[in-house]
Amino acid sequence: QVHVVESGGGLVQAGGSLRLSCAASGRTFSSYAVGWFRQAPGKERAFVAAISRSGGRTRYADSAKGRFTISRDNALNTVHLQMNSLKPEDTAVYYCAATGAPFPNTIVIVTVEYEYWGQGTQVTVSS
Repeated sequence: QVHVVESGGGLVQAGGSLRLSCAASGRTFSSYAVGWFRQAPGKERAFVAAISRSGGRTRYADSAKGRFTISRDNALNTVHLQMNSLKPEDTAVYYCAATGAPFPNTIVIVTVEYEYWGQGTQVTVSS
């Protein structure tokens, strides 16, 4: 089992940057694929970025491509989401999620396939 906790959210002006972190418990963190999702008020939770358990493969939502970078450090049980060139439409609660992955380069982008979720961290981008 994995317990994940997000941090790094906050208020930033449009064009600014934030770095979200996802800290995970458990000695087998390297066995889990990880994803970031976000949920804006009145909207469904949406995929943002995902990384394989090896870190060798990543995938991004179209809205995140070229601006966000997901990375992981399995030795430190952490996953980061570097967000640059932020826009007001990026405002949302951002969630980290983890799920067991059978293969090193498995990518998971579907919400319901994730087993473990954090409580979320608020990101607000002002115009």
